[in-house]
Amino acid sequence: MTGEDLKGIIPATVLPMTDDYQPDWDDLKAYMRWLASQGISAVAVNVDTGEAPHLTWPERLSVVEAVKEALGESTPIISGLLANNTEAAVQGARDLKAAGADAVLVFPIPAYQGKPLPSEIPYRYHAAIAEGSDIPLILFNLTESLGGVILSAETLARLVEIPQVIALKEASFDAQTFIAVRDALEMASRRITLLTGNDPFIYESMVMGAEGALIGFGTLGTDLQVKMLEAVRRGDYAAGQAIWDRLKPLMQVVFGAPARDYRARTKVALATQGVIKRAVVRPPLVPVSEAEESRVRNALAEAGLLGVGAAASV
Repeated sequence: MTGEDLKGIIPATVLPMTDDYQPDWDDLKAYMRWLASQGISAVAVNVDTGEAPHLTWPERLSVVEAVKEALGESTPIISGLLANNTEAAVQGARDLKAAGADAVLVFPIPAYQGKPLPSEIPYRYHAAIAEGSDIPLILFNLTESLGGVILSAETLARLVEIPQVIALKEASFDAQTFIAVRDALEMASRRITLLTGNDPFIYESMVMGAEGALIGFGTLGTDLQVKMLEAVRRGDYAAGQAIWDRLKPLMQVVFGAPARDYRARTKVALATQGVIKRAVVRPPLVPVSEAEESRVRNALAEAGLLGVGAAASV
């Protein structure tokens, strides 16, 4: 896999659950096959949208194995890599690769906390993963409000020197930071793919230079987001804006405060569409209220997205 393979819509996917909070493997496979038909570039599993922090390590490997069984070689699989130390990350990357992952999205670790963050810490961490597993790596610029770290231009320049680094997910949720990161990557020693992770301004970040999107909202109205990116690429900004105007109210409902509930709201939306069977989330996450469910369903209806794969022409 190269960065070129990622220049498209990459949904960060949910993990369907049974009523007793166990992964529903059959439902997951059906969901993945449905997503793969939407024109996406890859799928991202074992990320926050997929409740990865609440899964056991064997479950995370089983997620990759199940998705690989469903998709085969037709659609690349990106897995989140969550670890607390370098040794665990290296072994985790090896295990995910063996399970069928084509690349890993490297989550920030507790050692990053505290300012200033010396570039040596994230550089050594990523370099060890690359050397120990030889799997393609996607960097992760994540807003501090979600427990992440904004990597400096100096740090990004060093990380890009690692040959296995092929892309960066920019999820600062701040337009000025997005632009600064874009400019830093343009000045780096080699080009990697810039992916937006900014749900509040997906369309705008595409206009500002994102070459794709690895994003939680990507699992809703997926084929419309594929068309939105295509419109931006051909310079038809009016068409792209029209699609975003249609989708944005749904995004605002799903990602409204408190942000942690977006996973439950996303599952409500997918269950309402008939894409997954249930909107069950694993504790300590809690289901949303009936009023919240109603808001999600109304937003889906207003976007014309009721029913499986219901993305009307624009």
